Amino acid sequence: MAAEVGQDLVEVSPTAHPPVCKIMDYGKHLYKQKKQDQAQKKAQKQTEVKVIRIGIRTEEHDLNVKIKRAEKFLNARNLVKISLIFKGREAAHPELGYDKLKKFQESLEEIADVDTPPKRQGNNLMMILAPKK
Repeated sequence: MAAEVGQDLVEVSPTAHPPVCKIMDYGKHLYKQKKQDQAQKKAQKQTEVKVIRIGIRTEEHDLNVKIKRAEKFLNARNLVKISLIFKGREAAHPELGYDKLKKFQESLEEIADVDTPPKRQGNNLMMILAPKK
């Protein structure tokens, strides 16, 4: 029947009993499938990890600016990594850094969840926030 129409006989479901076949133009089917895959890939957004760097001595206004920047990143469905850097003798007071990160987290708690809690790596203190579902 497929040869009479000038098209291809395509096996749709070989595991079914009896096997299911369809008469179609296979080249056209592959073309449409390729275009559909490209459209899905184009619509897909890769989540990025955006980094915001602060210090212990970052003042209130500067911290608010960084929080607003983090809000924009989170609204764009990106992960935000807050990196607090200890300089010199600041490393002797890690509790100040944890307090600063806690304040950052509390100001964003309506739109973000903590993905990775604050952890220390050398002279850095890092925390990752993810947008709420």
